[in-house]
Amino acid sequence: MRRITRNLIAVILAVLVVLLALGALPGYLRTGDPYYLTAEPVEDRDGPTVNATGLSEQRFPYTTAAVEDGRSDPYWEGPTGLKEAFTHSPFDEMSELDQRDRNADGTDAGAVNETTAYVTDDGTVYRIDLVREDE
Repeated sequence: MRRITRNLIAVILAVLVVLLALGALPGYLRTGDPYYLTAEPVEDRDGPTVNATGLSEQRFPYTTAAVEDGRSDPYWEGPTGLKEAFTHSPFDEMSELDQRDRNADGTDAGAVNETTAYVTDDGTVYRIDLVREDE
């Protein structure tokens, strides 16, 4: 194999390793502010809710943990904003719940705002809050 080809392959492999590290490493960084999703049952909610029965634990790990335990695991927001591009966050889940809250005609039903969502899981209504806590 020619030297140029060997060097090109080495550079391509190095770039792939760096890209894989960028994809995996930010999830392990624990810098910045910790964010949680908290869930509390609500007795007197007459307004709209998002159906959360059967949400996938893989797609909604923070929401399902909050509904089951009252509070999700922490998510540390990175100081530079780079981490959010590579990791799944409670912000992503709130955005997805907001998308599920929209009617077919695109109007907002009102069950979700930026930091609060009302969801129904197996007939129980929960108020999901996105909170930041200093530890």
